[in-house]
Amino acid sequence: MKRETPMRRLPALTALTALVATFALTACTDASTDSSASPTDGGSSAASFDPSTIAKDETIAAMLPADVVEAGLLTVGTNATYAPAEFIGDDGKTIVGYDVDLAKAVGAVLGLDVEVTNADFASIIPAIGSKYDIGVSGFTITPERLSEVNMVSYFRAGEAFAVAQGNPKDVDPTDVCGLSIAVQTGTVEDEALDGLMADCEAAGKPDITPLRYASQADVTTNLVGGKADVMYADSQVVAYAVTQTGGQIEQLGDIFADSLHGIAIAKDDTALAQAVQAAVQKLIDDSDYTTILDAWGNASGAVTTAELNPVVS
Repeated sequence: MKRETPMRRLPALTALTALVATFALTACTDASTDSSASPTDGGSSAASFDPSTIAKDETIAAMLPADVVEAGLLTVGTNATYAPAEFIGDDGKTIVGYDVDLAKAVGAVLGLDVEVTNADFASIIPAIGSKYDIGVSGFTITPERLSEVNMVSYFRAGEAFAVAQGNPKDVDPTDVCGLSIAVQTGTVEDEALDGLMADCEAAGKPDITPLRYASQADVTTNLVGGKADVMYADSQVVAYAVTQTGGQIEQLGDIFADSLHGIAIAKDDTALAQAVQAAVQKLIDDSDYTTILDAWGNASGAVTTAELNPVVS
């Protein structure tokens, strides 16, 4: 995750499918504001969701404002540089990811076609209600954002450690002093690693060896290859890397520094916000939501309740 304010995002994973092939041959400013990230950086798009499996809910659809019903279309703004939430798929043009699948599923519940547009992250929220009906792009729910838009919670994310499968070095997640820790440069974890190093030094414990890489794929590669003892990344990225490496790594301990992500809807469009909330809750209750997250290796971020404008600090 890169940092601009307390609002979190991370640039897309580089192609982990190619990374997995490499493994076979050899035995996380606000991140989303980084519009320089390559649009082809991402993981496998094999988990893409088929919204035709979800039926329209007439009661929830009746909550929609008349202009959306007339258009028959739900327009969605996203920044496709954040695998596995939203990124450009294997064909080099299609936007995929669990956020995209969720938006399509919401549209299916509402009986609407869905049009997802790739945009600069910082431009999305200002365009909600004009260019886009909703924004789905890993938006952390913050008081600042709640003052600008309505937000429906749908995912909980944070930071996590990962180690080689089985934790062969018996790493204690509460004490990583003396270990080599790999991070992606420019992320929240990169910055936090400096704090961990200072803590170890202040406590008179062995130094951490920092391993910093420009690519998250390189971080994962060096964990699998044994150069790094620990990988430190966004919880979504860790969960996805576990899947993409065929279980050669595992999450160590619990997610920490977590926060809610939300779907953004125009502040003055209460009807649409309530309809989206109801649609997400139906997907949760019917388990379609869990199916989507499972497909992307991120069921650990699931919530049980879709809240409209939850209280956050």
